[in-house]
Amino acid sequence: MSNSRLQFWVLYLTRFAGGFGFITLVTLLPQYIEVLDPSAVSVLGLTVGAGIVIGLFTTGFTLAQTVAVVPLAWAGDRYDKRLVLLGLLAVGTVVYAGFALVESPGGFIAVRAMQGVVVTGAGLMSLSLVGQIADAGTRANHIGKANASRFAASILGSLSAGVLYDAYGFTPIFAVISVLLAATTVGVWLLLDDDETRIRGFPFSDLALNRRILTLTSFRAQYAVAVTLVRTWVPIYAGVSIARGGLGYTNAAVAVSLLIVAEKLTNMLFQPQTGKISDRTGRALFVFAGGTAYGLVALAVPLSPAVGALLDLPATFPVVGDLSQAFLPLLALNGLLGIADSFREPASMALFADEGTDDGGVASSFGIRELVWRPGSVAAPLLGGTLMTDVGMAWVFYVGGGFAVLGGLTFLAVLWRYHGARALVEW
Repeated sequence: MSNSRLQFWVLYLTRFAGGFGFITLVTLLPQYIEVLDPSAVSVLGLTVGAGIVIGLFTTGFTLAQTVAVVPLAWAGDRYDKRLVLLGLLAVGTVVYAGFALVESPGGFIAVRAMQGVVVTGAGLMSLSLVGQIADAGTRANHIGKANASRFAASILGSLSAGVLYDAYGFTPIFAVISVLLAATTVGVWLLLDDDETRIRGFPFSDLALNRRILTLTSFRAQYAVAVTLVRTWVPIYAGVSIARGGLGYTNAAVAVSLLIVAEKLTNMLFQPQTGKISDRTGRALFVFAGGTAYGLVALAVPLSPAVGALLDLPATFPVVGDLSQAFLPLLALNGLLGIADSFREPASMALFADEGTDDGGVASSFGIRELVWRPGSVAAPLLGGTLMTDVGMAWVFYVGGGFAVLGGLTFLAVLWRYHGARALVEW
């Protein structure tokens, strides 16, 4: 077996371990809220309400991710990405063990923030190394495989975390994650070659003005709003009451799990192949087609009850019981959302890797990609909540789909204007 293949495999394992740890915490957040019982606290004489404390369970993670992007990406380009990745994995091993020991909301928020640093840094370094090691003609294919590993972990973690918690509690779950990260650390140390690239200065300043990256940003900034709205609100749509605009499924937990798995499963299965095809036929075309298709499918989500009634689909299912005629159309649409995104994601990542590799600073290129996503991903939940309560649940999907379609059209226009009509199939 070639050394390069072993390096790819250990990087795929890194993506799997990071994804498994992340989704496990997302799945167990309700249990932590119940066990830690957050209440109002006083900070420097100011009272912080219980709702804000609960919000910090997620916001602390997100803020730590945002703060960590630039210094970690800079360190990866300036020094050895392999050593930076090893350090992050070692810290992650300790951090996940710490989740089993926290006894207060403040302690949980602190450990969750450290998890944000580890998740962001390990993701940046592993993707940067995949993009750097892969040949230009196979880059999207290898990135698609790395992403498929993360989706596999998300599926396994989301299905198993709740079951394991009910049977064994927190400690064994985080012991498994820590052992997985420790094994990954050893694999990276033994199998991954030293990274000999060294980029002096501050690559962010040059790459931020890179014309191709600016073109991709014209799409990605809008697409972040679309994906955050749609991915967040499909489960909400299924689970909340009909009076609040949802479908009001009786067995909401099982139905939501199946919906989430459908999107991740199709994304996982298709990404390696769509990445391989985009390497041959043009990555920009896949970004445009995948992003626009995502928007069109999102627009159809509120039509799922009408489709179910028109086709006279069943409303009762084995194991899960009574749901509604909208369940199968919604399940199919969420699967289609995963397929559409599988066309976009590896091609987009490969384009960022291309620019970072060519101009110096592949970690910084992925860092810019991460930062561009942040404003939309932070603002979208606030927008979605407002639309849901003031206008109607369907408008969450209309606005989300509209952002994706508009992002695709903006990308096409900028591509045509500044790079020529052939850029769509030549990039």
